[in-house]
Amino acid sequence: MPTVVSTKFEDLVALGLGVLIAEDPHLELVAADVPPTRIEQAIEEHSPDVVLVNFGTLPNPARVYQLHSAYPDTRIVVLANRPTAAECNQMLSFGATACLSKETEGRDVINALHLASRGMHVLPRSAASGGSAAGFGIEGTELLTPREAEVLELLHDGATNGQIAHELSITVETVRTHARNIYRKLGIGSRRELARLSRRDRAVVVD
Repeated sequence: MPTVVSTKFEDLVALGLGVLIAEDPHLELVAADVPPTRIEQAIEEHSPDVVLVNFGTLPNPARVYQLHSAYPDTRIVVLANRPTAAECNQMLSFGATACLSKETEGRDVINALHLASRGMHVLPRSAASGGSAAGFGIEGTELLTPREAEVLELLHDGATNGQIAHELSITVETVRTHARNIYRKLGIGSRRELARLSRRDRAVVVD
């Protein structure tokens, strides 16, 4: 039975999610209403299959990448306000397994949780069809290109610029250019900061 940790949502959304998951005999909600500062603590304590994240409470998109890097065995399902296709692809490139609008029908949210627990990527129909909408909360954030996403994955694995160049059949200077773009879009300055962002933080956060 897949287990789920749900972060803090607006009261009505949180209530609806709680009822939906409770009514599904094949899902178990092990923690709910988790504040953004306690997500790591909840994952450490419960080792959930899926963490349901309210993107509106996160400080920036890099937070999704940080959680994915620290807990690769826990799938991340992002709920946002009417995300566009590009915005959902951004979340997927940062490691989310699913990206859904908060307006998604309940049965589709439950299906997404089941699919995500098995590692299957999920997009809202509007995003998958290229529809656009406003309100995801990351206005001004630049998206990773497909090639930058490939470079980011190899950087995360600790590959050198030369190894990345060989793997992707590009020049080392092109790798450096992609890396600079990735660091800028993640709001960091270097490979060292990327490593710190990716590193699992086992410290317990207390109020």
